[in-house]
Amino acid sequence: MGLFTKNLGVDLGTVNVLIYENGQIVLQEPSLVALTAEDERIVEIGQPAREMLGRVDDEDIQVVRPLRDGVIADYEVTEAMLRHFLDKIAGRIRLFKPTVMISVPYGVTSVEKRAVHEAALAAGAREAHLIWEPLAAAIGAGLPVGTPAGDMVVNIGGGITEAAVITMNNIVRAESGRVGGLRQDDAIISYVRRKYNLSIGQPTAESVKIQVGAAVDTGESMSMEIQGRDNVSGLPRTVSISTGEVVEALSEPLSIIAGVVKSVLSTTPPELASDIIDRGIVLTGGGALLRGIDQFLTRETGVPVYRAENPMIAVAVGAGRALEDPAILRRITQV
Repeated sequence: MGLFTKNLGVDLGTVNVLIYENGQIVLQEPSLVALTAEDERIVEIGQPAREMLGRVDDEDIQVVRPLRDGVIADYEVTEAMLRHFLDKIAGRIRLFKPTVMISVPYGVTSVEKRAVHEAALAAGAREAHLIWEPLAAAIGAGLPVGTPAGDMVVNIGGGITEAAVITMNNIVRAESGRVGGLRQDDAIISYVRRKYNLSIGQPTAESVKIQVGAAVDTGESMSMEIQGRDNVSGLPRTVSISTGEVVEALSEPLSIIAGVVKSVLSTTPPELASDIIDRGIVLTGGGALLRGIDQFLTRETGVPVYRAENPMIAVAVGAGRALEDPAILRRITQV
């Protein structure tokens, strides 16, 4: 590695962008951009934009996610967001442009891959390499991906869930489902509206999921008070929601995630399937932090499921480590 080069691993996610450099996460910000509604001028990016979510007049300022289901939905806004984050790390006046490795969901089209590649170069990268998200997650989770034995990783992100079987630095089988943290938040919003006739926003639903949410009944019942707008009177109202209710609310999105995992297992070659039964399935991504998700998937698949040590940062860490591994660099193609 050159003295003045910056090698960055980038997890360009639907909900968060994480950047890894020299053994640590140097940036973790929401993938949100606040724009003026009239001329689409950028007002805020990242955490300041998140603080505006649900608190600004849509006719004045719109808070948007430039990535949807893990791919670029708005090219110009994504490029501006990426440039802003690279500026934060490398400084606005850069003598040496960074080399970046960016994760992309498995199975995206060549057009979608090219959009990510071009956005990274336009945002100020010297070179941009792309790595499949499940491969980056497996590397970041510390799995021995370069060996002939099979490893399975399930990465539950904000917009997409991907399950993949990996051997010899290569993805053998993979499936994607357009379900992740945001779909879980939507399920909580719908449940509260149906049961309590109360409207709540996405930040409140996310807070419920983090504080009292679970995938299965863990025997530990917690509850929290939430505020929203009564759909009948239109006035603010407070209700209490329990862990059991959140388990009920999340049953549909979680069954879709289980379906993605089962789909991969059902097509995995027998020898690799035997390795997976021995080694288990590793969970990564922010969705892996949901209480009991490992127990839920173990019950659904019959295969032991474990949470990676730091699931949230696995993709960014793996992308960064891949830049330093010649064997992996040879395997992945630059667009």
